Amino acid sequence: MPFPSWPTNDAICFGGDYNPEQWPREVWDEDVVLMREAGVNLVSVGIFSWALIEVAEGVFDFSWLDDLLDLLHHNGIAVDLGTPTASPPAWFFSAYPHARVVAKDGTVLGFGSRGMASPSSPEYRAAAVRVASELARRYAQHPAVVMWHVHNEYGAPVGEDYSETAVAAFRVWLQERHGTLEALNAAWGTAFWGQWYTQWDHIGAPHATPTVANPAQKLDFARFTDHQLRACFVAERDAIRAHAEQPITTNFMANECPGTDLFAWAREVDIVSNDHYLTAADERNHVGLALAADLTRSVAGGAPWILLEHSTSAVNWQARNVAKRPGEMGRNSLSHVARGADGIMFFQWRASRSGAEKFHSAMLPHAGTSSRVWREVVQLGQDLAALAPMRESRVEADVAILWDAESFWAQDLEWRPSVDAQHKERVRAYYERLWRDGLTVDFAQPSQDLSRYRLVVAPASYLLRAQDAENLTRYVEAGGTLVVSYFSAVVDEHDAVHPDGFLSPLRDALGVTVEEFLPLRAGQSTQVSWHPDGEPAALLRADVWQDDLVVHDAQVVGTYVDGPAAGRPAVTRHTHGAGSGWYVSTRLDIDGLAPVMAAAYTDAGITPRGLPFDVEVVTRHGADADFVVAINHTAEEVKVDLGDGHELLRDAPVAGAMSISAGSVAVLRTARHHGGDGRP
Repeated sequence: MPFPSWPTNDAICFGGDYNPEQWPREVWDEDVVLMREAGVNLVSVGIFSWALIEVAEGVFDFSWLDDLLDLLHHNGIAVDLGTPTASPPAWFFSAYPHARVVAKDGTVLGFGSRGMASPSSPEYRAAAVRVASELARRYAQHPAVVMWHVHNEYGAPVGEDYSETAVAAFRVWLQERHGTLEALNAAWGTAFWGQWYTQWDHIGAPHATPTVANPAQKLDFARFTDHQLRACFVAERDAIRAHAEQPITTNFMANECPGTDLFAWAREVDIVSNDHYLTAADERNHVGLALAADLTRSVAGGAPWILLEHSTSAVNWQARNVAKRPGEMGRNSLSHVARGADGIMFFQWRASRSGAEKFHSAMLPHAGTSSRVWREVVQLGQDLAALAPMRESRVEADVAILWDAESFWAQDLEWRPSVDAQHKERVRAYYERLWRDGLTVDFAQPSQDLSRYRLVVAPASYLLRAQDAENLTRYVEAGGTLVVSYFSAVVDEHDAVHPDGFLSPLRDALGVTVEEFLPLRAGQSTQVSWHPDGEPAALLRADVWQDDLVVHDAQVVGTYVDGPAAGRPAVTRHTHGAGSGWYVSTRLDIDGLAPVMAAAYTDAGITPRGLPFDVEVVTRHGADADFVVAINHTAEEVKVDLGDGHELLRDAPVAGAMSISAGSVAVLRTARHHGGDGRP
């Protein structure tokens, strides 16, 4: 079967979740008129409507959905048809109460919210496959249906399940993974605290325990949970594929849902899609948005992807649901486009009057068509239409940040040397340093071929398999530049310390190992003397952590001024083969990372753009043209030289530096050139 086609022809997807079951039939007619006014060309339908489709077990009513799909098609609006399996109906839980999820503390989670039943429940799997099959059988040939949307946000809100059904499935999964009890005991290090297992049925889930549970067991349970969720998706996907040829997706949560291995999930979908909601408490959440978009593009292998949900303004579930300011929604949307999205969708089309998300913003808000939000939605539809030539163009990056979900799961377990050593913080810090320097970033797994990148950054590689360390060492040897942050290469895939100690798998690449961790007290800071050329050049601020480094054959370019490692090496650089390996043994802040990363850029042959603060520029490369997107996140007008070309949003020629007004976006179509954004 050929690869399924993109859901919209010659246009960027634009629309959102449409839940007409919440509204009287006459509202539907009003909705489609307004959708056409806004330029909507795609809506997601049916995601939470299981109870209205399968009204009793095995009894289906498609009449309302038939009417809806016909109405949308008649008005030129395509449909991303959802399977409603994220919200099983009341009758299901009444019939199969043992299919409910059990929390770690033994609490049985009840009906009345959203979230799937136990992903290990055979009754849930069978019911999910049945409803997916019936939908596909009925609508595979419907002209409105251009894509299938399985479930909703796997892993959120329900991830781990500690039910008896899940425990039984966990034992089967462990037997398949480890083969024998001897291998499992070795992998889990059960000699510690006398945890040997002599029978498979003695093994349980890592429930609440008197003290910390076995970390290797918890890591395997995280792997199992991800596997079970993904198996549910695959079962529904295959049920749909038996009848339909349209592309099939499910909406990821990128860096917002850490319990899923996105790279593994991406291999199972036809089109990668993501949901992203700004973190209101983050005053620089536009940087977090860019990170999520780059991560989504990366798990898609660089292919175009769809932003399947985001918000026009405030969301509904954060502690303080800050509304977006004028123009912010457009900037958010076009930042995703800049970083590879060929679809911009929202949750949801019309704001709900009832239920848990009635204060969530929408394309058509409670204030109606007289509102600023509605005017901005209409403007965005016009802007995306003007950007249609960007479709299928791709982003190219010279820098990669390593991303390994299993390492993150392991690092986040209890009893690590410091609660302040958080993988998410270091990934964001290094990403923001690169973002401020105007460099576009891919995310990559430590096992993949990294040869196309000039610079690879490992902000949080606590768990590093020996073979992945060898891959990174070969990368440096072949001419790459590698920057590694503290608390990396500590354990193997079983959360066991490497045989030769901390950082030992990267000794050849970095020229150093770690004798002892020296975490700092809460609130304690330290200074690093930066002296890349031998003479002190700057004092860099750091906190949280120091290492007692053993320098084998690396050059010391930064030294601790104070703290437990005073006078000892803090930052090192090592030449290995044709490349260089940098090690940063403390938590430098974003400003402190600037000179270190500048030196690494020099090694990598990368020249930062030199952009004004809080102006981002990303280039998408097409077959016969480049598209340079510049976004001004500041309250002042800026001038940026993007080259000569044609500005698409204003439909005007540009020669030389152009002005970008406060809070606005420019998209310049220019002659095609090759190379990532950071190349000289």
